[in-house]
Amino acid sequence: MTGPVRLSLAGGIAHVVIDNPPVNVTSEAVRAGLMQAFDTVEAQGADRVILTGAGKAFVAGADAREFSSAPRPPHLPDVVARIEAFPVPVVAAINGVALGGGLELALACHARVAAPSASLGLPEVTLGVVPGAGGTQRLPRLIGLGPALTMIAQGSSVSAGEALSLGLVDAVDEDVVAAAQTLPLPDRLPTGSLPAPLGDEAALAAARAGAARRMPGQVAPIRAIELVAAACHLPLNEGLAMERATFLALKTSDQAAALRHVFFAERAAMAQTRKGEGAEIASAVVVGGGTMGAAIAYALSSVGIAVAMVETDAAGIERAQGNVGRLHADAVSRGKMSAETAARRMAERYTWHVGYGDLPPADIAVEAVFEDLAVKAGVFAALDASLPEMTILATNTSYLDVDRLAGTVRAPERFIGLHFFSPAHVMKLLEVIRAQTTSPATLATAMRLAGRLGKIPVLAGVCDGFIGNRILTRYRQTCDIMLLEGALPWQVDAAMRGFGMAMGPYEVQDLSGLDIAYANRKRLGWRTKAGFRYVPIADRIVEETGRLGRKTGAGWYDYGGKAGRPAAIVERIVVEESARAGIARRAFADSEIVERATTAMIEEGWRILDEGIAATPSDIDLVLVHGYAFPRWRGGPMHYAQALGLETVRARIAAYADEDPLSWGVPAALDRAIERNTCGEAA
Repeated sequence: MTGPVRLSLAGGIAHVVIDNPPVNVTSEAVRAGLMQAFDTVEAQGADRVILTGAGKAFVAGADAREFSSAPRPPHLPDVVARIEAFPVPVVAAINGVALGGGLELALACHARVAAPSASLGLPEVTLGVVPGAGGTQRLPRLIGLGPALTMIAQGSSVSAGEALSLGLVDAVDEDVVAAAQTLPLPDRLPTGSLPAPLGDEAALAAARAGAARRMPGQVAPIRAIELVAAACHLPLNEGLAMERATFLALKTSDQAAALRHVFFAERAAMAQTRKGEGAEIASAVVVGGGTMGAAIAYALSSVGIAVAMVETDAAGIERAQGNVGRLHADAVSRGKMSAETAARRMAERYTWHVGYGDLPPADIAVEAVFEDLAVKAGVFAALDASLPEMTILATNTSYLDVDRLAGTVRAPERFIGLHFFSPAHVMKLLEVIRAQTTSPATLATAMRLAGRLGKIPVLAGVCDGFIGNRILTRYRQTCDIMLLEGALPWQVDAAMRGFGMAMGPYEVQDLSGLDIAYANRKRLGWRTKAGFRYVPIADRIVEETGRLGRKTGAGWYDYGGKAGRPAAIVERIVVEESARAGIARRAFADSEIVERATTAMIEEGWRILDEGIAATPSDIDLVLVHGYAFPRWRGGPMHYAQALGLETVRARIAAYADEDPLSWGVPAALDRAIERNTCGEAA
């Protein structure tokens, strides 16, 4: 046989190898190839069939690109049923990842051997669907209700060792094919014929609560839990029919489309880390040992990079050591590393420097100091004088002009912006800011470093706030205008949480500190900016009350415990500013708040595209989803706009512009996208 499935027969053993690079997804051709292979084996005869994958994967799931089209035979449930009912034993030799449909194929086999590096899981809920080829019915029959709920409802994977302890695989062996040939077959029924799992209402309730907490607003996890629960009382054929109907209904849903969009956008972003001639980073300087600098240093050291940390004085070094030490201690407490490993890394991968006089040569230097252009320029002047000209100089600025900073160093082609998100060792997003002078080699090295750190890199051009903070600024300003017109902060926050945001804009400001946004407004001159609708509410809260958020025990909200409470003094300031502006306050529905706030994000996104700050709408979506907790299951603001309809979005913007031309206007890029769509082209 040729094609994505290879078959060979020798000595009574048939080897069926799925060979569909790069990760052996179960495309239509693979499904057809498997059916043909098993037909051939049955016709020619064999004592045992070994099913395995070529390369480093067994099967990494379905071809998600097929989800947007009608199912085409042979369907995966038919392949699974063919394997499970095969007249001679079929042993899965799981040589690598077995995810989604891959694990469902393995579950249909009569026994399973896994390589030590294998990973097994049913991640379908993370793409807005449920397992569609028996996973929700066979897995709980094999390993029990509780473990199956964890894997299916959370979309989580288990290692080969964990799979062995669960009874999901029968053996773990370095040479899975050889082991599968000689494995004594377990004395048990095929997986689908095993008794139904015992019910456990407490486990089901815990799974539902966990899904609501981890994946709020998402439909697929709850439906998956219902299917696993059904396995406890329905015959297999009825459970499989219920599962398949659920899968087919969900795969064409808006949530599944949004989650697939983010998945493919992430994959495209990560592909950038493997392109070009980027150099490998072995050593780094990090300037600033505060929360951000310490986390950047920790992330670098975690992938084996030697870090020289710079502070201004001995007290600063002591604080930096404490910050880095706490990150290691936290990793130890969470079981991420041993205390011995943490101590060794602290001793071997860090050096500490007061000033710049004795810095070792480094491949990259990252500045993470106060957000002030003059302060940062001073840091780069010192770094430029102390380090070789070949050292890449990177700024972690959130807003400032990267081109101006690049213009202050000897080799501006070696200058770049690396905007980490806090906490930098946890957050997956990295905005990579390309200055006008940044060379392709410097950019390639930065992208390679992002991949090594496990970050999702998004390339951005230079403007105030780049992609994410520019949209955040517009979003907050739009919400502030709604406060003037009649909304209150807690109503806005509740409405945006209802939309799916992890927190509302005022809750976020209280968490980060009102002084940060206040300093930015002063820097931008909002109070006296011409052609701009300035809202003084937030400035008055800072200037008149000193309320800076959670760190001072009061901000937009009053804090006496974990949760904030509406603050009477804030409401008074809001109402006073409405009166001062001559605005008669009115009631806002939550739907109106959401519509206006999200439309502001979308409009700003189209302006960012128009200016070339972002290359694609998907890049903007990645930044908002990963950096600002825009609900993943809505796909990001630009995908959300497509789902609403670009003409609908344009009409909203035009209506807002009629009422408030200082704040709104239809972006030219949006009009061009609508014209392309009208002509049948992709936006």
